[in-house]
Formats: sequence, structure tokens, C-alpha cells
Amino acid sequence: MVRAAVDPLAPWLQEQLSISLVARTPVGGGCIHRAWCLQTSDGERLFAKTNRADQAPLLKAEAEGLRALVQAAPPDLRIPTPLALGLVGEEAVLVLPWLELARGSSGSPAWATFGANLARLHRRSLEPSPGSTADPPGFGWPRDNFIGASPQINGWKGSWGLFFRDCRLAPQISWLARRGRPLAGADRLLERLDGWLDGQEVEPCLVHGDLWSGNGALLSGGGASVFDPAVYRGDRETDLAMARLFGGFPEAFFQGYTDEWPLAEGWQARKELYNLYHLLNHANLFGGSYNKQAQEVLNALLGWM
Repeated sequence: MVRAAVDPLAPWLQEQLSISLVARTPVGGGCIHRAWCLQTSDGERLFAKTNRADQAPLLKAEAEGLRALVQAAPPDLRIPTPLALGLVGEEAVLVLPWLELARGSSGSPAWATFGANLARLHRRSLEPSPGSTADPPGFGWPRDNFIGASPQINGWKGSWGLFFRDCRLAPQISWLARRGRPLAGADRLLERLDGWLDGQEVEPCLVHGDLWSGNGALLSGGGASVFDPAVYRGDRETDLAMARLFGGFPEAFFQGYTDEWPLAEGWQARKELYNLYHLLNHANLFGGSYNKQAQEVLNALLGWM
């Protein structure tokens, strides 16, 4: 525990949010940033992430993604709105509301509602933002951000197939090859990719981008939340694909989604393609068995295309 009397966050929080910090306690969090519970003098709790100052762009991108999700989220899907973001000495800091996550609730009927609310977020994201009549400019995002600790290449493309090829798979495949771990058949996959994906109609939904079970949960007071995003505009199926990749989301979640907004035929094959991106990213970050998994998925995809 860090006592407020010696905590450099205390004067910064007073300036930014007009709150008095009583204590800062470490809590379990992700593998990139340090996570904290901030206890305030009025008995409230806040959540904070800190890292080295040179890691501030990751926190800035996270805050931008959260704000975008807040605009599209239906009322029962709680997105933590960033409260403060900045540098405190040599630390980058992001402050968020505290979320009380529900535990041991895999059988809860609230999972179906969670899935339905994700579908509503995807659909609502296609509506013009308040004060604007403009449609989304295409697939992508105005600036690069991050997927975990890796750069996530964005920009805009008019074709979903081109975007997923050039901004998702191609950079990861190239980075893996430069690390001395090239994938056999990768060039053939990229050559066939845009034609295969553009055979379906895809709308440029705002997607969370990194929706594994560690980045979404039911809340103890009801409702659900998603957090730690890697947002962009793309195929809504990418969120559902990753939610299946590492497990943790019960089938009721997916049923709730499809009851609200059914998926197009062929989603099972596209799921494998979309999750190849995350397997490649894990191979670049961690190596190990992820290389083998990525190669196996790539081989299977070549057989289907």
C-alpha cells in the first residue's frame, strides 16, 4: 500500500479530479501495466493503471478506445469512462471508475443479456455520432493504436478484405518472418484473402478489438462491462471470434448475441481467419506454441479458400 502522504498521485488527483487520496493499493491486472485501487477520503474507490512515462501512448490509446465505446454502448453495457490521464513524474497514469466484477457466474442468465448488448453496441456504432450526419469513412481507425503491447496498424480502407489483409495479417506475418519464424504459405493466404472476405457484406462496426474473457465481465450489481479495448471499425464477427479463442465466455453469451443480430453464413470459417491475427500477435509477443498454432490455422484456411 502507498500512503497518500508520500504518494505523488495525491496532488495530481486533487488537481485533476478534486479528490483526496487516502491510499493506493496494488490489485491484480494485466501483464502490461500496474493496476491500483485508489481509496478516497469520501469512501469511494477508483481504478488506476500506471506505467513508465514512455508507455503513455498505450494508455492514451486505451482512453480513446473507451471513449468511443461509451458513445455506442447501450445503457446496460457499462464502459468505464476515463476520468484522468497524464504524466505524474516518471509515471504515466490512467484513472477509471472502479468496477465490481461478478465472480463464479458462468451459468448466469445475465450472459445472454451481455451478448445481446454487445450486438446493440455494434449496431448503434453504425449510427452517426451526435452532431454529425457523416457515415463512418470506411474500415480502420484515424490513427494506429495497440493490440496488447504490439502496435496495431490502422488508417482507412474502403474494402474490409484489404484492411484485414494490409493492416492486420500482413504486418504480423512480416514481423514474425523478421524474427526468423516465417510461416509457410503466408504469401498465398494474403493473395487470396481480400477476395474471400469481400464476398460477404460487412458493415464498419466499432469493435472492441481485444475481446477475450479478461477484458469483459458481468458486474456484481447487475449488467456487464467491457474494457481494455483495441478499437477500430471492422467486421463485428471479429469480437465474437476472439471471445471464443481462449474460452471464458459461456455459450449463452453467443446465443444472446445472435438472437439480437444473427451472423451471416460462413462465420465459422471466418472465425478461424480472424483469430489468426491474435495467434500471430501472441507468436510475436511470446513465441512458443503460438507459432505452431498459427501455422496449423493458416494451413487449414488455405484448404478452404
